[in-house]
Amino acid sequence: MPDSFCYTDERFADIQLLRYRVAGFEALTTRQRLLIYFLSEAALAGRDILWDQNGRYNLRIRRLLETIYINYKGDRESDEFKAFTTYLKRVWFSNGIHHHYSTEKLQPGFSPDFISKALKEIGEIDGLEGHYEELFNVIFNPTVMPKRVNQTEGEDLLLTSASNYYGPDVSQAEAEAFYDAQKACAQDPARPIMYGMNSRLVKVDGQLRERVWQSKGLYGPAIDRIISCLKEAKTVAENEQQAQVIEKLIEFYRTGDLKTFDEYTILWVNETAGDVDFTNGFTETYGDPLGLKASWEGFANFKDKAATARTETLAANAQWFEDNSPVDPRFKKTSTRGVTAKVIVAAMLGGDLYPSSAIGINLPNSNWVRAEHGSKSVTIGNLTEAYNKAAHGNGFLEEFVVDDNTLKLINSYGDACDDLHTDLHECLGHGSGRLLDGVDPDALKAYGSCIEEARADLFALYYIADPKLVELGLVPDAEAYKSQYYTYIMNGLMTQLVRIEPGAIIEEAHMRNRALIARWLLDHAQRPVSGHAIAHPVQGSVDGGPSAVASLAVASADVASSSAVALIRRNGKTYVQINDYARLRHLIGQLLAEVQRIKSEGDYEAAARLVETYGVTIDAKLHAEVLERYKALNLAPYKGFINPILTPIYDDAGNITDVNIAYGEAFDKQMLRYSHDYATLPLTND
Repeated sequence: MPDSFCYTDERFADIQLLRYRVAGFEALTTRQRLLIYFLSEAALAGRDILWDQNGRYNLRIRRLLETIYINYKGDRESDEFKAFTTYLKRVWFSNGIHHHYSTEKLQPGFSPDFISKALKEIGEIDGLEGHYEELFNVIFNPTVMPKRVNQTEGEDLLLTSASNYYGPDVSQAEAEAFYDAQKACAQDPARPIMYGMNSRLVKVDGQLRERVWQSKGLYGPAIDRIISCLKEAKTVAENEQQAQVIEKLIEFYRTGDLKTFDEYTILWVNETAGDVDFTNGFTETYGDPLGLKASWEGFANFKDKAATARTETLAANAQWFEDNSPVDPRFKKTSTRGVTAKVIVAAMLGGDLYPSSAIGINLPNSNWVRAEHGSKSVTIGNLTEAYNKAAHGNGFLEEFVVDDNTLKLINSYGDACDDLHTDLHECLGHGSGRLLDGVDPDALKAYGSCIEEARADLFALYYIADPKLVELGLVPDAEAYKSQYYTYIMNGLMTQLVRIEPGAIIEEAHMRNRALIARWLLDHAQRPVSGHAIAHPVQGSVDGGPSAVASLAVASADVASSSAVALIRRNGKTYVQINDYARLRHLIGQLLAEVQRIKSEGDYEAAARLVETYGVTIDAKLHAEVLERYKALNLAPYKGFINPILTPIYDDAGNITDVNIAYGEAFDKQMLRYSHDYATLPLTND
């Protein structure tokens, strides 16, 4: 078996499943393999938490669907059973009944009668007695819980979202007022805890109360299982500081105290001696419409020492990048502390990192912890390799890239520049800049996630074209960055639209970010370039506001040739054409300066204006064209992973002495095994 590979033989709906090779696992010490095993068990033990966070019916619906799938006695080759199987796999992949990316509710391709008949054959399902009618309504009624995360401006984002971070009767205004009041009473405003991060906000007798996720609170059984795994991991930690990190995380899980969480993140950031690392806990806030409450995720990994030289070079020069950023000096850090970066090998993905995973991570999320103690940035090398292998030769670039010269550029530099963009985004982009004193880290509210991702992407785009990267040996020559500029803008303007249903708007934060950047550049590409960063680039830039970018105009020949970037038509198809890469970089610097200002000053109105103008609406005609061209390629727009199997080896006394790794488990077998082995929560957690 080769050292790195990916299988791409399992596909359903809009999803293609890959496998990732954990290259180097066998070369680790026995103690390190044991540590990875226990951290992997902790990464899987919280699976039910995410399912419940994604929707209060998800655990019951999973039980219903899996029981039918296992015990169905009818024709398993029938069209209806195949449609049922596809729906179940989509639910598995999304950790619930809403699409993992668009957050729209998944629509079943089978009838309620199919479920009813199957239940008559199977009989009563334990734990679902009396719930069938309610579950049928949730599954089949498209008007019930239609979106997991609603980001539509002007609507109550909580009452219209199906995610389970708030009680079903808690309004957006009530939640915002509740947490604003907590912040107003902060004991140390300069070092605020992450209010609301680890709780569900509910009403009890008409009063708002937090149900904290902790050992003796909500999600207690799952958290206790995680704690048990972490205690085992502590016994084989690589060093004393790593053991202290694990012990502090256990303390946080036991108490739910957010000050303890900050203490844990500080210890975690400063532990850099070990090769094995992990994340475990309530981490990213994309699933909360208000960007406060964090989804659960788990992740076990170890350092790829050969590849880490690239990221270590960036980290060592972090202050140079900060000093030379095109943003206002008021918003720069005078000292970049504790920036560490590495390329890692994923050994186990769990929670919100599975089956669909990020390819880069930068933590912690607390602004003051980052400012005072630094951050850890990782690029997940074996996952990016699997993605790249799956993409090569599939015809996608040949269909959407404007000409052979640009295609040659991308084929020559694309993979390396994609990895470098991720490094810059995670290691330096998220770690750059600072909030002005007294600015609430949550001031941008629902727009905060999009603005933060745009800030990191713009930082990466600006610097990937800098001669400093050639000097540092991170790119082979001064032409390489052009491949990243082209593919990024093509994605933001066109190809990411394959992930959106006709008639919908863009809602996911990363997609909004990419559209925002690409459309802003397109809108400003024909304008005179000033020598200084502009104060408010959006104001007056598009007549008519948000509706003005609903239709992205194809440029005439003379305009296309004089514009830094344009959309053109050739042989009946639309393409991105870039004429002036240097000018494009200058524009990227201008937008970076404005986005950093918005972040640093907490300018909610400017954030809303920028996102709503450029990041939300879709050109229906262009969308239809992109979908048609993509459909002809017979590709899946989403990809995810099947985990390897880690099996402990025992001695005669029952002690774990080593760990074996294996591959090849089918997706349905893995999902059913996880539901059996890691079912930690009751079916209802109200």
